[in-house]
Amino acid sequence: MLRSGGQWLRGLRLPRFPPRGTPGRPRSVCSREGVRISKGFRCQDSPIPIPLRSRLLAVSSVSIRRWSVGRQTQVYIREGNPPSSAETQWKDRAETVIIGGGCVGVSLAYHLAKAGMKDVVLLEKSELTAGSTWHAVRKTPQNCLTTYFHPGINLKKIHYYSIKLYEKLEEETGQAVGFHQPGSIRIATTPVRVDEFKYQMTRTGWHATEQYIIEPEKIQEMFPLLNMNKILAGLYNPGDGHIDPYSLTMALAAGARKYGALLKYPALVTSLKPRSDGTWDVETPQGSVRANRIVNAAGFWAREVGKMIGLEHPLIPVQHQYVVTSSIPEVKALKRELPVLRDLEGSFYLRQERDGLLFGPYESQEKMKVQDTWVTNGVPPGFGKELFESDLDRIMEHIEIAMEMVPVLKKADIINVVNGPITYSPDILPMVGPHQGVRNYWVAVGFGYGIIHAGGVGKYLSDWILHGEPPFDLIELDPNRYGKWTTTQYTEAKARESYGFNNIVGYPKEERFAGRPTQRVSGLYKTLESKCSMGFHAGWEQPHWFYKPGQDTGYRPSFRRTNWFEPVGSEYKQVMQRVGVIDLSPFGKFNIKGQDSIRLLDHLFANVIPKVGFTNISHMLTPKGRVYAELTVSHQSPGEFLLVTGSGSELHDLRWIEEEAVRGRYDVEIKNVTDEFGVLGVAGPHARKVLQKLTSEDLSDDAFKFLQTKSLKFSNIPVTAIRISYTGELGWELYHRREDSAALYDVIMNAGQEEGIDNFGTYAMNALRLEKAFRAWGSEMNCDTNPLEAGLEYFVKLNKPADFIGKQALKQIRAKGLTRRLVCLTLATDDVDPEGNESVWWNGKVVGNTTSGSYSYSIQKSLAFAYVPIELSQVGQQVEVELLGRNYPATIIQEPLVLTEQTRNQLQKNGGKDKM
Repeated sequence: MLRSGGQWLRGLRLPRFPPRGTPGRPRSVCSREGVRISKGFRCQDSPIPIPLRSRLLAVSSVSIRRWSVGRQTQVYIREGNPPSSAETQWKDRAETVIIGGGCVGVSLAYHLAKAGMKDVVLLEKSELTAGSTWHAVRKTPQNCLTTYFHPGINLKKIHYYSIKLYEKLEEETGQAVGFHQPGSIRIATTPVRVDEFKYQMTRTGWHATEQYIIEPEKIQEMFPLLNMNKILAGLYNPGDGHIDPYSLTMALAAGARKYGALLKYPALVTSLKPRSDGTWDVETPQGSVRANRIVNAAGFWAREVGKMIGLEHPLIPVQHQYVVTSSIPEVKALKRELPVLRDLEGSFYLRQERDGLLFGPYESQEKMKVQDTWVTNGVPPGFGKELFESDLDRIMEHIEIAMEMVPVLKKADIINVVNGPITYSPDILPMVGPHQGVRNYWVAVGFGYGIIHAGGVGKYLSDWILHGEPPFDLIELDPNRYGKWTTTQYTEAKARESYGFNNIVGYPKEERFAGRPTQRVSGLYKTLESKCSMGFHAGWEQPHWFYKPGQDTGYRPSFRRTNWFEPVGSEYKQVMQRVGVIDLSPFGKFNIKGQDSIRLLDHLFANVIPKVGFTNISHMLTPKGRVYAELTVSHQSPGEFLLVTGSGSELHDLRWIEEEAVRGRYDVEIKNVTDEFGVLGVAGPHARKVLQKLTSEDLSDDAFKFLQTKSLKFSNIPVTAIRISYTGELGWELYHRREDSAALYDVIMNAGQEEGIDNFGTYAMNALRLEKAFRAWGSEMNCDTNPLEAGLEYFVKLNKPADFIGKQALKQIRAKGLTRRLVCLTLATDDVDPEGNESVWWNGKVVGNTTSGSYSYSIQKSLAFAYVPIELSQVGQQVEVELLGRNYPATIIQEPLVLTEQTRNQLQKNGGKDKM
């Protein structure tokens, strides 16, 4: 049986340490930076032969302290790089000050300096690698796993860059990084896991990452110690492995110094003071630094840094344990290093550690432990290289599963149980980028997997800082995805859930329910919650689909069509044939007014500014001509505008607008009114008939034109009505006080009884907008795409007088010619539909990717948007779309599949025919 305290621990009396607080007192029995040498010269990491003693003592910059305890002498060796001459200096001005000397902060310093930025200063409160980077290495070197795999899209690019950087970093800096690359295998022991692997494979084909599904025979060949009884398949990533975080950080530090960055430690930041010109005074006991920008990369101290300027970053430290065994004969006999193993059902990772094994589980949300005292009381002032008390009982369930999967564990001894803090954000993804509401304050915090992210995030942030826009889209990491609704209670509940769900099946349309609802519910939540399946959107609860009596109401995630398929079809027909109501309250909403409002918006948007009383669709572009955001712009009164964006883009877009207003010194007032106003969408051929019953205002086509906006009352409830609908059918969006939502909904539903009015949700709206070929920001367009290739030419006015952001770049893109284009595809499948980000094949090769997809209830086929090479973008072109391991024939069609209501009416007026 696997034993804690094996033969070595039983055979060696552990001497007492000097009292806490004694200078030079060893912090650990054996660690990467503190090694206790005692009788037998043996430490917990591994046996160290006596001849190595002279080599250890020869390390440069070694501080040796001796303590006589009983009959044994302890020698504490502090190993590290000697400080460069720059580190003894001080700078009172800096372009960028980075707070935090973990792997992420040092990586950013390295990349900024290497890219040519002068005056990069990193401030670390104690020593480099203190904090989470240290806990990854404390008891055993090379404990941080590195993998090319990620279920997201562009985070694959972060992982890919990190690994490629780490492969060449030793050659560049002369510092060894302890990088092992035996590959890794995720094992599937259930059919749904096999589907998950197929689902992930189709999202990998259009990326550079190597990834394969392998059969059980190949798995056993690569990992001969496995019990193969339950294994159905494996997801294999060559080049994966593990790295020594301490050595990696020191190599990045050496590179940062080489290129001119100043790494100063110990240098505790005691105060951050913003100045009126956007610069910062960063104060430390050694002096003050005036910085053009600051970057919070302080790990589990990031909350304390944020509090200095009044921000509450939603971060929670969780305890993560892993176990190291003694030497195992079967492992020692292996001719090559085992690949890293991830048992997803057992929720653990396992790898070879010298001649033994290292095993790390992720407990359920009920069993895992949150260090909540740090949230309420702050991180203990002296904490940096300490560990929590281990708790084997908490992970025993996983240990038993691991012993069944790798039977040699049953007779191994545990020589280490390590329990250290890792900082989690609510959704386990880090927070990376500039923060809304605070000028020139950036964050790189909340890294549950900091080592694999460090290299890529350092490069990503460096490019963004230097070039004024992100190199590619990573809105899922935007720190502005959280707002004031993100309470401590919510953050803790979500961090607990995210940790426990670390290895849960990653379904499309996944919902997670911990911490919900937040305080950010619409006025309709109580009315609708028992009638529908709610989705979570930036703190809001919004109906995804509605169920009728007798229908399956449960949450049934699947890679195939599931219990919402038929109800969504009914909602689709409801909007196309009668009239439907949808809660759109999660939209982000901003009021902008002032004497420079028109001039600011003309600079921000590629479209013209609408006339008073009208609305249009407008796009904010980056300097390189990519699509930063899509908003509807309504000119409500002279110089006063209502801007509306998607729920997930609220603070992302607001930050951009605010920064441009400050940069250009525009005299405007910008107010975020998202939480003040609810929104109801009413759409369908009977929408006008229903709403006309509630107002004396003329809603006829001549009196209330498409894309017109008016202030009016429905049953004495004040409303700003915009004639627009994302469904493409006749409809209005009704903006009103949030407290009026329930009353407005009730009067609309009562008025529509004769017309058969009913609810519809976002799933049906997605199917409707795809048939109308409406693009969605975050799918068809984002910071990876330009508006020309996305088919947004109608909304981009290159001939307007204003020199809007991205105009010159877009002219160059047009002159150079496009290399790819967004197209509409139909495909006949069986019980699976495209979701987006699937690989598109042609002639045996991956040539593009889908961006979003759905079932088309009008033609009973699947429908998708996809980017393909320009030469394959013609209508009628045949390609293939990969879904769950199978390539389905697909055809490029003339878009839209279904004409909008406005176009159909125009054709009828002109004597044309409907394209339904």
